[in-house]
Amino acid sequence: MKEIRDIVRAFDQAQRDGKRSALATVVHVEGSSYRRPGARMLVTEDGELTGAISGGCLEGDALRKALYAINEQENKLVTYDTTDEDDVQFGVQLGCNGIVQILFEPIDEGKEYHPIRFLRELIGARRDAVLLTLFSLDRPAEQPGTCLLYADGMMNTALPGDWLELAAGDVREAALTRASEFKEYGWNNKRYKGFVEFLPPPPALVIVGAGNDVLPLVDMTSMLGWHTTVVDGRPLHATVQRFKKADKVLVSRPENVLWQLQADAQTLFLLMTHNYNYDLALLKDLITKGFFYIGVLGPRKKLDRMLDELRAGGMTLGEEHLAAIHSPVGLDIGAETAEEIAVSIVSEIKAVLSGAAGGSLKEKSDPIHSRPAVYSSHG
Repeated sequence: MKEIRDIVRAFDQAQRDGKRSALATVVHVEGSSYRRPGARMLVTEDGELTGAISGGCLEGDALRKALYAINEQENKLVTYDTTDEDDVQFGVQLGCNGIVQILFEPIDEGKEYHPIRFLRELIGARRDAVLLTLFSLDRPAEQPGTCLLYADGMMNTALPGDWLELAAGDVREAALTRASEFKEYGWNNKRYKGFVEFLPPPPALVIVGAGNDVLPLVDMTSMLGWHTTVVDGRPLHATVQRFKKADKVLVSRPENVLWQLQADAQTLFLLMTHNYNYDLALLKDLITKGFFYIGVLGPRKKLDRMLDELRAGGMTLGEEHLAAIHSPVGLDIGAETAEEIAVSIVSEIKAVLSGAAGGSLKEKSDPIHSRPAVYSSHG
């Protein structure tokens, strides 16, 4: 989501500067590729790039294709095929063995619906959303592009009614399953591919503790675009001046933390106050609320003591409660300094969010990224 925010910000600046621009989106990948479907990059007519659609190998050629789309004011689909060992023939040296399809869409502010409008609505509120991007491999001149946003039960689109009837079910299904899909549609005796992209809001992380060891952690989560709140009971520690990159800083007693937040089941919590009683009081509030990640800084014996005290106080803790707790928090990377510990914690949270094991990639026999789903047909 941070990439989308950066793209919208860059587009606004381009508008102020009177520059035309185009959005490049990876819409499908077969085989190996550095970026997956949904990766985006904004290109301005003077060659400024925001975001990324590859590890750097495609950007040079993509700039030329984007400028062509801007000048022609037409959507363009470009396929990069590096399944041939001699990928130098493409002039891009991808270093991967796959097929990447990228859609270039010039942005016309005169249109009621255009890609940047959809992206702007995406980042306007913390909510799940689904984007539909339609393209054709067979008809280079007919690329509908990014054409529908579904959020809060509402379809925002300029698609005609019969098109919407075809796609609406798939869009709603993606929202329910919280998973992206690839679809194939028949409309007016023509075939189109559809990238039905589920987009959750960025992670919301609540760091309970405002010590010096939290400073590098906030720097990292801000860089990742995570919505970060810092909470502490000490007013001299929990200040906006110390945590300029945090989205919110609260001074609160532990029993008041939750009612001051708009937390949901997807909110992540880190207990890092170095105050046993504060952490214990908040853990008591959190553990039965259904939060799926609660990280507790400190040795395992600290958590064992906390759990024993909660049980002694009459709390029944099942496996579903304990599964959410991560303590000692972080991945085992030999971290010692505050910065290294921050890397360890952020890495573990990312692994949990992605459903990944968090091990070394060299030990992984499967592809780094999951294979894209095959197209299913509609219409």
